[in-house]
Amino acid sequence: MANERFRFSKKQRQVLTWWRQNRWQAIICDGAVRSGKTFCMGLSFFLWAQSCFHGRQLALCGKTAGALRRNLLTELVPQLRRIGMEVTENRSAGTLTVTFGGHTNRYLIFGGRDESSAALIQGITLAGVLLDEAALMPRSFVEQAVARCSVRGSRLWFNCNPEGPEHWFYKEWIQRAEARGALRLHFTMEDNPGLAPEIRQRYERLYTGTFYRRFVLGQWAAAEGLVYDFFDSERDARPAPEGPFERWRVSVDYGTANPTSMGLWGEKVGVWYRVEEYYYDSRREGRQQTDAEYADALERLAAGRSIERVIVDPSAASFLEALRRRGYRVVKANNDVADGIRVTADLLRQGKIVICEGCRDCLRELAQYCWDEKAGKDAPRKEHDHAMDEMRYFAMDLTGKRSGGFAVAAVERRA
Repeated sequence: MANERFRFSKKQRQVLTWWRQNRWQAIICDGAVRSGKTFCMGLSFFLWAQSCFHGRQLALCGKTAGALRRNLLTELVPQLRRIGMEVTENRSAGTLTVTFGGHTNRYLIFGGRDESSAALIQGITLAGVLLDEAALMPRSFVEQAVARCSVRGSRLWFNCNPEGPEHWFYKEWIQRAEARGALRLHFTMEDNPGLAPEIRQRYERLYTGTFYRRFVLGQWAAAEGLVYDFFDSERDARPAPEGPFERWRVSVDYGTANPTSMGLWGEKVGVWYRVEEYYYDSRREGRQQTDAEYADALERLAAGRSIERVIVDPSAASFLEALRRRGYRVVKANNDVADGIRVTADLLRQGKIVICEGCRDCLRELAQYCWDEKAGKDAPRKEHDHAMDEMRYFAMDLTGKRSGGFAVAAVERRA
């Protein structure tokens, strides 16, 4: 690893040394993406724990265990070894064992995916906890993790990118940081000395609207306006590429009284194109269709192509079964709306998914899909959202963020 990894900004040095003072019981680092808060917090957490404890358990928490490894441990563990720590990972047990300075401690890895995750950490005694992406975790999980830190001298470590100003973590921890004995450090991209100016400019160009205010400026900004306000159909919609595609998939948002939307996705040279669609609005047509009729429509959309898998609204149990009986490999979609919108927006911006010109209903919804400014949280209005839901299902599946349930088991884990 290049030496510049060890050039720390003033704010990063605060993160590395805050625990030497008795004044603070917790630290909160929030702000822009790529601002250098995650790595220096992880390094500081291990230095603190190995200096202060021996034979104790601590916890490392992410939105999922996989996300924690990608976001933090993949980069951090080689650096811990470089400075002399012995790090042994037991993946099946979800633990790290670290020895340094004559002290050995065990670090438990947890994912705070949903409300049920709180049960995973319940009953454990901890000397400290680091919560990476704390604002993306359920409140119940975060509070359970905090409650487990009952060892004398234990401390709490939080980092996150901003969400909306009504978010519980912003209200309960950031706005009340001093009352809770927490040091709050707000990061911008300028606090990361390892981020080259051209990379910073790329991120500034990448985001607009709410996402720009949050991820570039680091503000806890309310979601408003169009969800995908950066998308211009005249500029960004393209003709379907000519020639053969490498793989095919279909995504489905199933409705009875509400519209049903299906998207046919083809991969070419690492880019997935939504080349065709099927959209049926039973209210407009004056007749509801059966599962068998929708399955027939999917077969017409597939048009004899080899469909690798079909990603379907997880609530559509009977339709899932109808497709399974016809021999399709079916995956239940991940229906996390807020995370799904973030993932979809990133893939659209980076050109990894492309909406083709023939997908008129998808393009129509893209131009109308708005945030619900009265919701009190990040939530889109429940209108013009059927192709949007189905596109989100596809994006989440493409990045490996599945619901965990399979209608047919023999499906690869990642795209």
